[in-house]
Amino acid sequence: MERVEAIKRLTTLVGQDLRQLADHHRVTVWSKENKKNKGWAGHTIERYLGLALNSSQSPDFGSWELKLVPLIAKRTGTLKVKETMAITMIDPDDVKNKEFEESHLFKKLQKMVVVAREFESQADNRSLVHSVASFDLDNPQIYEQVKADYNLVREKIITKGFSKLTGTMGKLVQPRTKGSGHGSTSRAFYARTKFVAHILGEGYSVPLPVKP
Repeated sequence: MERVEAIKRLTTLVGQDLRQLADHHRVTVWSKENKKNKGWAGHTIERYLGLALNSSQSPDFGSWELKLVPLIAKRTGTLKVKETMAITMIDPDDVKNKEFEESHLFKKLQKMVVVAREFESQADNRSLVHSVASFDLDNPQIYEQVKADYNLVREKIITKGFSKLTGTMGKLVQPRTKGSGHGSTSRAFYARTKFVAHILGEGYSVPLPVKP
């Protein structure tokens, strides 16, 4: 499916309850063992667009990537980005051997569609689709900062080792553990919340890269 067509279809969901759509597409939210499927919302959007589940690091729809992020209400009633957004897993050998322009991180961010949903509670009995945004890594300053964040991670892996990556690294994109349990050794690239807000076009400012 072309990105333009997908955006058109996804835009029709704005204001609708994603939980009801999950039930319609038979996406499990809570298992019989009362265990939550944390990826239910993303799986629902993928089913709606006709994409089968896959674990490939290539962009979901060939030339573009689909992401879903939660928004949470502040005390003022306005919405803000709830959490960082996972972009792609970090394969240390792959990162060591590839320049930014050849990386999975670049391919995922190069052309994206991001759906924002309202998060009301952990029960997820209801979750309204808030907005749909397209993003291209075409702003030179954003591009250079993301590239710098990638190269920082790459250099750390080469010189210190994969285990030395920490979530304090990176201004827009950070390396963080991913997986169940505090002892997880898997890591992924995550977009910081301010970067996610920029992608959504919510009027947040993103710091420019520091000049050497």
